[in-house]
Amino acid sequence: MSRKPAYYEFFAGGGMARGGLGESWRCLFANDFDRKKAESYRANWGGDELHVGDVRELSTARLPGRADLVWASFPCQDLSLAGAGAGLKGERSGTFWPFWDLMKALRQEGRAPALIVLENVCGALTSHGGRDFTKICEALAKERYRFGALVIDAALFVPQSRPRLFIIAAREDVAVPSSLAIRHCEERSDEAIHKSSHGPGSLRFARNDRTFHTRALVAAHDCLPRALRGNWLWWNLPAPPPRNNSLIDVIQDAPHDVEWHKPRETNALIAMMSDVNLAKIVEAKRAGRKMAGTLYRRTRYQNGAKIQRAEARFDNVAGCLRTPAGGSSRQYVLMVDKGKVRSRLMSARETARLMGLPEDYVLPRNYNEAYHLTGDGVVVPVVRHIAAHLLESLIGAMPLRSAA
Repeated sequence: MSRKPAYYEFFAGGGMARGGLGESWRCLFANDFDRKKAESYRANWGGDELHVGDVRELSTARLPGRADLVWASFPCQDLSLAGAGAGLKGERSGTFWPFWDLMKALRQEGRAPALIVLENVCGALTSHGGRDFTKICEALAKERYRFGALVIDAALFVPQSRPRLFIIAAREDVAVPSSLAIRHCEERSDEAIHKSSHGPGSLRFARNDRTFHTRALVAAHDCLPRALRGNWLWWNLPAPPPRNNSLIDVIQDAPHDVEWHKPRETNALIAMMSDVNLAKIVEAKRAGRKMAGTLYRRTRYQNGAKIQRAEARFDNVAGCLRTPAGGSSRQYVLMVDKGKVRSRLMSARETARLMGLPEDYVLPRNYNEAYHLTGDGVVVPVVRHIAAHLLESLIGAMPLRSAA
């Protein structure tokens, strides 16, 4: 490349997309409305490109130069399975639309970005019976983008189970090599593992494709109107090498911001477990080695009544970090060693490690603010993988215009 490609980062939070894109990219503009997150963004990246304010109040006059890429991790709360189901009509996830108004205005000004990445929860595929996903695809198609999607679980990169949807769109004039995407998935009957319910001729996916082309994504694609499917691209993203770290590598012995529980507090958590989860504790004790696990408190129904349950996992992967809206949504660490069980809240630095942030990433001093920042972000190595294997190849194949 003759110069670094440039990008705008919307709903930037603490700049985790920026961290994943790395030094080979140049940020022209970043935006978030949350002033606490903006403090972290400035502490780690400086504030020259950052505009703090509601996306609804932005105009293209605030967007400098020409971006090759726009990254937007728009709010997920109304699309999440844990949310109220408002979808793209919701107050938070609905901010997609004023963001998209900016994209439409950029096209009218001759500044449409070559690439757009939209990141959200996988619930975006099924929200309102798939209609919200269709609306996003319609918006992209109307602005002359071809697009496809990937479902990537961060557990391939970090010890955290965190599947997310990445919609990747390329402007109609961007040449997309067949090595990066194909219009239709190849038929390989000897390896086929997914098949839609539309009978003969329906799409099949080879073993290489199932990592990122999940059944839910296939179903969402198959429900799109035929005209939108004509704009669809099946992105070819290679699987990463095997992850070489485990949950126990993330856990701190003596974090400064949380304390190990007293035995009675740990016993109280264990008392909230079902037989299935108690069995996990027993198995961890039998392992004969130090075992790290995690736990969430969840509300479940039993005999028509709500009860609180403590649900544990000892598969060397943490549960998905979430933005805490109360004590029950914070994740706990369980440590089993020599027949004893210890517990505590997960530390802020541990959450940062689970997001793939470097050790020198500056976190807020306030624990709740740090947890909110990390739980609301995008996993850094996932962004890097997408950038290295798709975005940079696409940008590198086209002449770059001045972003000044």
